[in-house]
Amino acid sequence: MNTLRVALLTINDKIRPTLLLRLQSLGHQAVEFSQPAETLGQLYMDPPDIILADLSTENKALSNLLHEIKQDSYFSMMPIVGLLAETTFDDTDKIDLALDDFIILPLHYPELFSRITLATQRIRRVLDNNPLTRLPGNTSIELAIEAAVGKPMAVCYLDINNFKPYNDCYGFSRGDEVIRMTARIMSNVTKESCKNGFAGHIGGDDFVFIVPTKLAETICAKVIDHFEHIVSELFAEPEKSDGFYTAKNRKGEIEKFPLLGIAIAIIPTDAKHISHKGKVAEVASELKKLAKKSSHSCFVVDRRKTEDH
Repeated sequence: MNTLRVALLTINDKIRPTLLLRLQSLGHQAVEFSQPAETLGQLYMDPPDIILADLSTENKALSNLLHEIKQDSYFSMMPIVGLLAETTFDDTDKIDLALDDFIILPLHYPELFSRITLATQRIRRVLDNNPLTRLPGNTSIELAIEAAVGKPMAVCYLDINNFKPYNDCYGFSRGDEVIRMTARIMSNVTKESCKNGFAGHIGGDDFVFIVPTKLAETICAKVIDHFEHIVSELFAEPEKSDGFYTAKNRKGEIEKFPLLGIAIAIIPTDAKHISHKGKVAEVASELKKLAKKSSHSCFVVDRRKTEDH
Protein backbone atom coordinates (compact mmCIF):
# COMPACT_ATOMS: atom_id res chain seq x y z
CA MET A 1 0.00 0.00 0.00
CA ASN A 2 1.43 3.42 -0.98
CA THR A 3 1.74 6.14 1.65
CA LEU A 4 -1.39 8.29 1.55
CA ARG A 5 -2.57 11.53 3.07
CA VAL A 6 -6.01 10.72 4.51
CA ALA A 7 -8.57 13.35 5.54
CA LEU A 8 -10.86 12.22 8.38
CA LEU A 9 -14.13 14.12 8.46
CA THR A 10 -15.95 14.23 11.83
CA ILE A 11 -14.91 10.72 12.84
CA ASN A 12 -16.64 9.92 16.15
CA ASP A 13 -14.66 9.53 19.36
CA LYS A 14 -15.22 5.78 19.59
CA ILE A 15 -13.54 5.17 16.22
CA ARG A 16 -10.99 8.00 15.98
CA PRO A 17 -8.13 6.80 18.26
CA THR A 18 -7.92 3.28 16.82
CA LEU A 19 -8.42 4.47 13.24
CA LEU A 20 -5.65 7.06 13.58
CA LEU A 21 -3.31 4.48 15.10
CA ARG A 22 -4.04 1.90 12.39
CA LEU A 23 -3.53 4.43 9.59
CA GLN A 24 -0.26 5.65 11.07
CA SER A 25 0.98 2.09 11.57
CA LEU A 26 0.71 1.65 7.79
CA GLY A 27 2.72 4.82 7.20
CA HIS A 28 -0.23 7.00 6.21
CA GLN A 29 -0.66 10.59 7.32
CA ALA A 30 -4.10 11.23 8.82
CA VAL A 31 -5.50 14.75 9.16
CA GLU A 32 -8.68 15.40 11.13
CA PHE A 33 -11.39 17.90 10.15
CA SER A 34 -14.21 18.34 12.64
CA GLN A 35 -15.86 21.53 11.33
CA PRO A 36 -17.47 21.00 7.89
CA ALA A 37 -17.85 24.75 7.36
CA GLU A 38 -14.06 25.25 7.44
CA THR A 39 -13.04 22.03 5.74
CA LEU A 40 -13.24 22.98 2.04
CA GLY A 41 -10.84 25.90 2.44
CA GLN A 42 -8.41 23.71 4.38
CA LEU A 43 -8.59 21.01 1.70
CA TYR A 44 -7.63 23.57 -0.96
CA MET A 45 -4.56 24.52 1.05
CA ASP A 46 -3.35 20.93 1.47
CA PRO A 47 -5.35 18.40 -0.62
CA PRO A 48 -5.47 14.81 0.66
CA ASP A 49 -5.33 11.65 -1.45
CA ILE A 50 -8.59 10.30 -0.05
CA ILE A 51 -11.36 11.31 2.35
CA LEU A 52 -12.95 9.13 5.04
CA ALA A 53 -16.28 10.59 6.12
CA ASP A 54 -18.33 9.42 9.09
CA LEU A 55 -21.98 9.35 8.02
CA SER A 56 -23.08 6.84 10.64
CA THR A 57 -25.30 9.51 12.20
CA GLU A 58 -27.29 12.15 10.37
CA ASN A 59 -25.07 15.14 9.64
CA LYS A 60 -26.58 17.53 7.12
CA ALA A 61 -23.56 19.87 7.13
CA LEU A 62 -21.20 16.99 6.32
CA SER A 63 -23.50 15.62 3.60
CA ASN A 64 -23.67 19.06 1.99
CA LEU A 65 -19.88 19.39 2.19
CA LEU A 66 -19.37 16.05 0.40
CA HIS A 67 -21.75 17.11 -2.37
CA GLU A 68 -19.87 20.40 -2.66
CA ILE A 69 -16.56 18.54 -2.96
CA LYS A 70 -17.92 16.31 -5.73
CA GLN A 71 -19.31 19.33 -7.61
CA ASP A 72 -15.97 21.16 -7.41
CA SER A 73 -13.94 20.71 -10.62
CA TYR A 74 -10.70 20.52 -8.64
CA PHE A 75 -11.89 17.92 -6.14
CA SER A 76 -14.49 15.98 -8.13
CA MET A 77 -12.15 13.02 -8.75
CA MET A 78 -10.96 12.77 -5.14
CA PRO A 79 -12.16 9.43 -3.71
CA ILE A 80 -14.50 9.58 -0.72
CA VAL A 81 -15.19 6.50 1.42
CA GLY A 82 -18.14 6.72 3.80
CA LEU A 83 -18.44 5.04 7.19
CA LEU A 84 -22.11 4.12 7.43
CA ALA A 85 -24.48 2.67 10.00
CA GLU A 86 -26.25 -0.61 9.26
CA THR A 87 -29.56 1.26 9.13
CA THR A 88 -28.40 3.57 6.30
CA PHE A 89 -30.06 1.47 3.63
CA ASP A 90 -33.36 0.86 5.43
CA ASP A 91 -35.03 3.55 3.32
CA THR A 92 -33.39 3.59 -0.11
CA ASP A 93 -35.57 6.49 -1.30
CA LYS A 94 -33.76 8.80 1.12
CA ILE A 95 -30.24 7.81 0.15
CA ASP A 96 -28.29 10.64 -1.49
CA LEU A 97 -24.63 9.98 -0.80
CA ALA A 98 -21.71 11.69 -2.55
CA LEU A 99 -19.44 8.67 -2.08
CA ASP A 100 -17.19 6.46 -4.18
CA ASP A 101 -17.33 3.58 -1.71
CA PHE A 102 -18.53 2.80 1.79
CA ILE A 103 -18.07 0.41 4.68
CA ILE A 104 -20.60 -0.50 7.36
CA LEU A 105 -19.75 0.01 11.02
CA PRO A 106 -18.37 -1.52 13.15
CA LEU A 107 -15.13 -1.27 11.22
CA HIS A 108 -13.32 -4.33 9.92
CA TYR A 109 -9.93 -2.72 9.35
CA PRO A 110 -8.50 -5.09 6.72
CA GLU A 111 -11.62 -4.48 4.62
CA LEU A 112 -11.42 -0.70 5.16
CA PHE A 113 -7.79 -0.54 4.08
CA SER A 114 -8.50 -2.72 1.05
CA ARG A 115 -11.30 -0.34 0.03
CA ILE A 116 -9.01 2.66 0.51
CA THR A 117 -6.37 1.04 -1.72
CA LEU A 118 -8.89 0.07 -4.41
CA ALA A 119 -10.53 3.51 -4.40
CA THR A 120 -7.23 5.36 -4.86
CA GLN A 121 -6.04 2.90 -7.52
CA ARG A 122 -9.32 3.26 -9.41
CA ILE A 123 -9.11 7.04 -9.49
CA ARG A 124 -5.46 6.95 -10.57
CA ARG A 125 -6.37 4.68 -13.48
CA VAL A 126 -9.22 6.96 -14.50
CA LEU A 127 -6.98 10.03 -14.39
CA ASP A 128 -4.10 8.31 -16.16
CA ASN A 129 -5.89 6.44 -18.95
CA ASN A 130 -6.21 8.21 -22.29
CA PRO A 131 -9.88 9.19 -22.79
CA LEU A 132 -9.86 8.37 -26.52
CA THR A 133 -8.18 4.94 -26.48
CA ARG A 134 -8.65 3.95 -22.80
CA LEU A 135 -5.01 2.83 -22.78
CA PRO A 136 -2.73 3.63 -19.81
CA GLY A 137 -1.21 7.12 -20.01
CA ASN A 138 2.08 8.76 -19.14
CA THR A 139 2.29 7.89 -15.44
CA SER A 140 1.74 4.18 -16.12
CA ILE A 141 4.08 4.31 -19.10
CA GLU A 142 6.92 5.81 -17.03
CA LEU A 143 6.46 3.17 -14.32
CA ALA A 144 6.42 0.38 -16.91
CA ILE A 145 9.60 1.66 -18.56
CA GLU A 146 11.33 1.99 -15.18
CA ALA A 147 10.36 -1.60 -14.39
CA ALA A 148 11.73 -2.80 -17.75
CA VAL A 149 15.19 -1.19 -17.46
CA GLY A 150 17.86 -3.84 -16.90
CA LYS A 151 15.58 -6.70 -17.96
CA PRO A 152 15.41 -8.57 -21.31
CA MET A 153 12.55 -6.38 -22.50
CA ALA A 154 12.19 -3.91 -25.36
CA VAL A 155 10.41 -0.55 -25.23
CA CYS A 156 8.80 0.13 -28.60
CA TYR A 157 7.84 3.72 -29.42
CA LEU A 158 5.30 4.00 -32.23
CA ASP A 159 3.96 7.01 -34.05
CA ILE A 160 1.92 7.51 -37.20
CA ASN A 161 3.62 9.03 -40.23
CA ASN A 162 1.94 12.03 -41.87
CA PHE A 163 -0.90 12.00 -39.35
CA LYS A 164 -1.31 15.78 -39.03
CA PRO A 165 -2.01 16.45 -42.73
CA TYR A 166 -4.42 13.47 -42.74
CA ASN A 167 -6.19 14.88 -39.70
CA ASP A 168 -6.38 18.34 -41.30
CA CYS A 169 -7.57 16.96 -44.63
CA TYR A 170 -10.14 14.38 -43.49
CA GLY A 171 -11.27 15.87 -40.19
CA PHE A 172 -10.93 15.12 -36.51
CA SER A 173 -13.45 12.28 -36.43
CA ARG A 174 -11.50 10.34 -39.09
CA GLY A 175 -8.28 11.19 -37.30
CA ASP A 176 -9.67 9.93 -34.00
CA GLU A 177 -10.67 6.66 -35.67
CA VAL A 178 -7.10 6.20 -36.92
CA ILE A 179 -5.84 6.75 -33.36
CA ARG A 180 -8.33 4.24 -31.93
CA MET A 181 -7.57 1.72 -34.68
CA THR A 182 -3.82 1.98 -34.06
CA ALA A 183 -4.35 1.55 -30.32
CA ARG A 184 -6.48 -1.57 -30.85
CA ILE A 185 -3.96 -3.14 -33.23
CA MET A 186 -0.98 -2.44 -30.98
CA SER A 187 -2.78 -3.54 -27.81
CA ASN A 188 -4.25 -6.71 -29.33
CA VAL A 189 -1.02 -7.86 -30.97
CA THR A 190 0.90 -7.24 -27.74
CA LYS A 191 -1.69 -9.12 -25.70
CA GLU A 192 -1.86 -12.06 -28.12
CA SER A 193 1.92 -12.37 -28.42
CA CYS A 194 3.04 -12.34 -24.80
CA LYS A 195 1.64 -12.53 -21.28
CA ASN A 196 3.85 -9.86 -19.73
CA GLY A 197 3.47 -7.14 -22.37
CA PHE A 198 2.35 -3.56 -21.83
CA ALA A 199 0.64 -1.10 -24.18
CA GLY A 200 0.17 2.62 -23.48
CA HIS A 201 -0.83 5.86 -25.18
CA ILE A 202 1.49 8.83 -24.70
CA GLY A 203 -0.94 11.17 -26.47
CA GLY A 204 -1.88 12.22 -29.99
CA ASP A 205 -0.41 9.71 -32.45
CA ASP A 206 2.36 8.57 -30.09
CA PHE A 207 2.21 5.14 -28.43
CA VAL A 208 4.44 2.79 -26.44
CA PHE A 209 4.41 -0.96 -26.05
CA ILE A 210 6.82 -3.08 -24.02
CA VAL A 211 7.49 -6.72 -24.89
CA PRO A 212 10.25 -9.33 -24.37
CA THR A 213 13.28 -8.43 -26.51
CA LYS A 214 13.30 -11.79 -28.28
CA LEU A 215 9.73 -11.17 -29.53
CA ALA A 216 10.01 -7.45 -30.28
CA GLU A 217 10.80 -7.57 -34.01
CA THR A 218 8.15 -10.23 -34.68
CA ILE A 219 5.53 -8.23 -32.78
CA CYS A 220 6.46 -4.98 -34.56
CA ALA A 221 6.19 -6.73 -37.93
CA LYS A 222 2.70 -7.98 -36.98
CA VAL A 223 1.62 -4.51 -35.84
CA ILE A 224 2.81 -3.04 -39.15
CA ASP A 225 1.14 -5.80 -41.18
CA HIS A 226 -2.22 -5.34 -39.44
CA PHE A 227 -1.97 -1.55 -39.71
CA GLU A 228 -1.15 -1.64 -43.43
CA HIS A 229 -4.05 -4.01 -44.08
CA ILE A 230 -6.64 -1.88 -42.30
CA VAL A 231 -5.36 1.60 -43.11
CA SER A 232 -5.82 1.07 -46.86
CA GLU A 233 -9.58 1.08 -46.25
CA LEU A 234 -9.34 4.72 -45.13
CA PHE A 235 -8.48 5.93 -48.63
CA ALA A 236 -10.33 5.99 -51.94
CA GLU A 237 -9.23 3.73 -54.82
CA PRO A 238 -7.40 6.50 -56.77
CA GLU A 239 -5.34 7.39 -53.67
CA LYS A 240 -4.56 3.72 -53.02
CA SER A 241 -3.40 3.17 -56.58
CA ASP A 242 -1.36 6.40 -56.59
CA GLY A 243 0.12 5.63 -53.19
CA PHE A 244 -0.40 9.18 -51.91
CA TYR A 245 -3.04 11.75 -50.99
CA THR A 246 -2.93 15.52 -51.32
CA ALA A 247 -3.31 17.93 -48.42
CA LYS A 248 -2.03 21.28 -47.23
CA ASN A 249 1.36 21.26 -45.54
CA ARG A 250 2.35 23.48 -42.61
CA LYS A 251 3.00 26.37 -45.00
CA GLY A 252 -0.54 26.11 -46.36
CA GLU A 253 0.67 24.71 -49.69
CA ILE A 254 -0.85 21.68 -51.41
CA GLU A 255 1.52 18.73 -51.13
CA LYS A 256 1.50 15.01 -51.91
CA PHE A 257 1.77 12.82 -48.81
CA PRO A 258 2.36 9.06 -48.70
CA LEU A 259 -0.52 6.99 -47.33
CA LEU A 260 -0.49 6.65 -43.56
CA GLY A 261 2.22 4.44 -42.13
CA ILE A 262 3.82 3.83 -38.77
CA ALA A 263 7.36 4.23 -37.48
CA ILE A 264 8.54 2.12 -34.55
CA ALA A 265 11.72 2.53 -32.51
CA ILE A 266 12.77 -0.60 -30.59
CA ILE A 267 15.00 -0.07 -27.55
CA PRO A 268 16.19 -3.20 -25.70
CA THR A 269 16.32 -2.22 -22.03
CA ASP A 270 19.02 -4.67 -20.99
CA ALA A 271 21.67 -2.89 -23.10
CA LYS A 272 24.55 -1.44 -21.04
CA HIS A 273 23.96 2.13 -22.19
CA ILE A 274 20.30 2.02 -21.05
CA SER A 275 20.62 2.84 -17.38
CA HIS A 276 17.41 4.80 -16.76
CA LYS A 277 14.09 5.72 -18.38
CA GLY A 278 15.43 9.07 -19.62
CA LYS A 279 18.00 7.26 -21.74
CA VAL A 280 15.24 5.11 -23.24
CA ALA A 281 13.40 8.23 -24.42
CA GLU A 282 16.61 9.78 -25.73
CA VAL A 283 17.52 6.73 -27.84
CA ALA A 284 13.90 6.40 -29.02
CA SER A 285 13.97 9.97 -30.34
CA GLU A 286 17.07 9.19 -32.41
CA LEU A 287 15.64 5.97 -33.81
CA LYS A 288 12.23 7.40 -34.65
CA LYS A 289 13.88 10.04 -36.82
CA LEU A 290 15.55 7.25 -38.76
CA ALA A 291 12.35 5.22 -39.06
CA LYS A 292 10.32 8.23 -40.23
CA LYS A 293 12.70 8.83 -43.13
CA SER A 294 11.14 5.83 -44.85
CA SER A 295 8.06 6.43 -47.01
CA HIS A 296 6.70 3.09 -45.77
CA SER A 297 5.96 1.65 -42.35
CA CYS A 298 9.07 0.26 -40.69
CA PHE A 299 10.83 -0.34 -37.41
CA VAL A 300 14.39 0.46 -36.35
CA VAL A 301 16.22 -1.44 -33.60
CA ASP A 302 18.86 -0.07 -31.25
CA ARG A 303 21.50 -2.79 -31.62
CA ARG A 304 24.13 -1.11 -29.46
CA LYS A 305 24.89 -3.54 -26.65
CA THR A 306 28.27 -2.71 -25.21
CA GLU A 307 29.03 0.91 -26.02
CA ASP A 308 28.89 3.53 -23.29
CA HIS A 309 26.82 6.53 -24.43
